[in-house]
Amino acid sequence: MTSTPVQALHGIYLGLLAGVIPALVSFGFGFLFRYVTGLSVPAFGVVVLGVALAGVNGGFLAFADPTITQAANSTTLVVALLVVAMLTFYTHSVGDKMGASLPRRLSLKSLRERTLHTDAIEFVGGRNEVTVSVVGGVRDLEGYPPLPESLRASIHDAEWRFPADLPLSELETRFADRLRSDFDVEEASVTVDEHGRATVAAAPPAAGVSKRTPVGKRAVSVSALVPTGIARGDEVSVLAGEERVDGTVVSAKSGGKPAADPTTPAAEESAETEPAATPAPTTTGGEGRVTVAVQRPDAESLLAADRTRIVVRARGTRREYELLGLLRRGGQRVRRLTLRADTPVVDTTLGEANVRETYGVTVLAGRHDGSWTVAPTGDVALSAGDELFVAGPRRELDAFEEVAK
Repeated sequence: MTSTPVQALHGIYLGLLAGVIPALVSFGFGFLFRYVTGLSVPAFGVVVLGVALAGVNGGFLAFADPTITQAANSTTLVVALLVVAMLTFYTHSVGDKMGASLPRRLSLKSLRERTLHTDAIEFVGGRNEVTVSVVGGVRDLEGYPPLPESLRASIHDAEWRFPADLPLSELETRFADRLRSDFDVEEASVTVDEHGRATVAAAPPAAGVSKRTPVGKRAVSVSALVPTGIARGDEVSVLAGEERVDGTVVSAKSGGKPAADPTTPAAEESAETEPAATPAPTTTGGEGRVTVAVQRPDAESLLAADRTRIVVRARGTRREYELLGLLRRGGQRVRRLTLRADTPVVDTTLGEANVRETYGVTVLAGRHDGSWTVAPTGDVALSAGDELFVAGPRRELDAFEEVAK
């Protein structure tokens, strides 16, 4: 007669063979039920199901190996049943925990919310920064004309520094915005990996001066002594004899060679010029040329002037920037969103949606039926295609953006 330890080992062997399929079924059943419904299946019911499946599995094993039934006895069967029960109980517990912890909504955006590797972060000026380098050259965007080689080289060789605490998706967005502002590209696509290496594709500017000149105004270039630090968008006054013309700087250049006839301004009403490969953010001062967007009668006065002078006018403090600064210091961010047709808040009012309590964000303004409403009340309707400016912590904004999009 076989000894008890040998019978116990034989029972463990049989339990492992017969319990593989019940264990997998118990894991899948526990995981799916908890993930879909949020409730746990009673462990006793799962164990009973596992033992029943083990019996079926044991029958198939008996067909494959007749010695299994010949060697079966009470000790072997009891140990085998205990092994099967423990396997099913354990796998059910693992599946139940995984179903509870796995996020209900998975998206490509949430997978991209990764940060930079610590090896790529530098401590500069009391804060962590990262230098993003462009690898593989700057590619062309499909459907757009190719980039000029000088512009391609300038983008590749430029130094790109950003805060190191940004997620990769935000880092890519800021990189693309910098490309549009610094090099005036029409469109940009940026992908950044965890080591701060960027793959960049860009489209050349579709227009130069004409794109930056407001509708109804004319761009006039004048030669003058250019103050140091003038940048695009500054408000200046052009003094032409007794005439004083106010306008907005469209472009400026100083420190270069003087023009052949520095006293003669040139009208640039709708010309599209190719921008410089390495545009300077501000002027360095000295003799140069400034292109100013002015009213049409003022443009004729500047064209008739022999000599002009440039005076920079104070713009003052921008209240909107102060507001954004206060929100950021309070841990709040502002984001612009467009509601889709399947958004839960669509076809309701702002009060019925209860956005503040449900999603933890505040609607600052909204556009409905083509008109904007600042600080909307609870009776403002929400429809598909409406645009909202919402404020709140970054985590809540990301969650609300997932719902809206």
